[in-house]
Amino acid sequence: MTNPAPIDDVAIGGEAIRLGQFLKFAGLLDSGGNVKEAIIDGLVTVNGEVDRRRGRQLQLGDIVSFDGRRVRVCP
Repeated sequence: MTNPAPIDDVAIGGEAIRLGQFLKFAGLLDSGGNVKEAIIDGLVTVNGEVDRRRGRQLQLGDIVSFDGRRVRVCP
């Protein structure tokens, strides 16, 4: 059994952020087109579940995973 990737904290400077914005802000993806494609293809998870909504509102403490990296939404 492999160990899960460590979780990096990313401060958003507020209470909430949309999933698509967070993926770019956290440096997981570099363009809106790449974000859209990754989300539609089911490659992004939020708190362990695939979410295909770019506009999903993330809350503090949510953990987003993509391509072996995990990041937590922090204030």
